[in-house]
Amino acid sequence: MTAVFSHGRLRLYLLKLLDDGPKHGYELIRLLEERFLGLYAPSAGTIYPRLQRLEADGLVTHTAAGGRKVYEITEAGRAELRQRAGELTALESDIAASVEDLSALAGEIQNEVRGSVRDLKRELREAARQTRRPRWAAPGSGSPTPAPAPGPSPVPPAGPSPAFGASSEAGPASASTATLAEFDQRLATFAVEVGALVRARRLSDSQLRTAIRLLDGALDGLRRLLR
Repeated sequence: MTAVFSHGRLRLYLLKLLDDGPKHGYELIRLLEERFLGLYAPSAGTIYPRLQRLEADGLVTHTAAGGRKVYEITEAGRAELRQRAGELTALESDIAASVEDLSALAGEIQNEVRGSVRDLKRELREAARQTRRPRWAAPGSGSPTPAPAPGPSPVPPAGPSPAFGASSEAGPASASTATLAEFDQRLATFAVEVGALVRARRLSDSQLRTAIRLLDGALDGLRRLLR
């Protein structure tokens, strides 16, 4: 639960929402999520126990409709709202400030995700260039070409000559242009999808932090793979 609802303030806000009209539990969850622009949504395990306590205190009642409990504020609940009007005004102000802070955090996380993806693409492209680089530098490139060892010239083995352009020694094959293009396309798609999730604000604060850890872990794994 977000800190703005500590010390029984969620109970007060539930009364405020029910004062606008009867609602079932998941409708209250949706209204709270909308109030926080999708950056926070309480769980059913947070809402329903408080509704039960409000009902036990005589501040709300419920009726069964369509297999759901529909909660309605009582006159005692409205009296508590009137008595705590000042607290409710302060709570609304704190919620507005909390939404602003969460929006700023979501923007920072989005920038971090974009930066991580850019770093990953840059490192993988550099690794691809290293893979395609010849084992020995060409004459005139500034790097010395190793001199042949003294002795008789080796006699080539009998048999067919290797195909033109084939490597003469065993080793990992360089990635093809088509494979690299496919990789770039999938990486760009990944970045777009992650950015869309963040912009849609469908992830909670804890989910976004978990996503960052997953991205960092994937980047570290690729760094180790490409060493």
